Amino acid sequence: MTALKDMPISFPGLFGDWAFNPDPIALHIGHGIYWYGIILAFAMLMGLLLCMKQAPRFGLKEDHVLDMVLWGVPCCVLGSRIYYVIFYLDLYRRADGSLDWGRMIAIWDGGLAIYGTVIAGALLAVFYARHKKLKLGALTDLCVLGLLLGQIIGRWANFINREAFGGLTDLPWRMRLWTSATEYIEVHPTFFYESLWNLIGLLLMLFVVTGGRRFDGENTWFYFLWYGLGRAWVEGLRTDSLYLFDWTLWGQPIRVSQALSLVMAAVAAAMLFYRIHIQKCRAEDLLVNRLARQQAAEAAGENPEPAPEAPAESPAAPETPEEPAAAEEDEPHGGTD
Repeated sequence: MTALKDMPISFPGLFGDWAFNPDPIALHIGHGIYWYGIILAFAMLMGLLLCMKQAPRFGLKEDHVLDMVLWGVPCCVLGSRIYYVIFYLDLYRRADGSLDWGRMIAIWDGGLAIYGTVIAGALLAVFYARHKKLKLGALTDLCVLGLLLGQIIGRWANFINREAFGGLTDLPWRMRLWTSATEYIEVHPTFFYESLWNLIGLLLMLFVVTGGRRFDGENTWFYFLWYGLGRAWVEGLRTDSLYLFDWTLWGQPIRVSQALSLVMAAVAAAMLFYRIHIQKCRAEDLLVNRLARQQAAEAAGENPEPAPEAPAESPAAPETPEEPAAAEEDEPHGGTD
């Protein structure tokens, strides 16, 4: 089902005849500046600010967040677009079957998938952590906070566009959309379901999970568990799902996001159980706690790390019996840089 983008949106079970009719284009300049893009940009900004504020809780700095964003925004947008195009490839074919590359890059016409964003962001985090010699789990634990906030806000772009809604329903909070000038549908506002689910998850992560972390990466696995369960539920209600080509399971087409969500949630649950109950990870090993102990030791004038072993003597500069005092004095300065 497709709803008209220039017709009113209403919630007759909640607000009666009151309707809202936003223009998807905020400014009619060039191809147009869409509310969709403005809302997504605002979502990214809010996610960035949250990560910058929360960075010290994970032993990271604001500079790490800013560096990630400079690379992350273009990579994640590209990843979400590629993911969408792959699973909706037939929409980008000409009549003769050839691919219309111009339409593929026309991102202003819509077509982004959150899982493409997550995949691109995860790959970027791996390379960035390795390049900067940061602990990957601590970095991703911080990033998923911003990602959740971005998803909470970003789903309202679907509301403005009259998209990502669910099947027909008569529930009191049903959303009425128009499919023609005379016909309407009343559907599940699934954009709101997902936004609310993510808000609960973010509050849990900020006030419960983060404070009780036992290992770097716990926030990350909790995110995959929480989002996976919620998305699997919401995806089952939607009417615009991406399907796994023409594959079926028990006679039903396989929804890509629903299948991926269930797998992701199962893996996350297994990893949380393994790290907490099998490995018995302890909060003392968190990056932020190790850095705190190191700073406390340095402030007390102690050496937090074991003293390095003295290097082997160089054959080019042998000790001479005539100057034993000089040799003894120089030796401590020959340690590591």
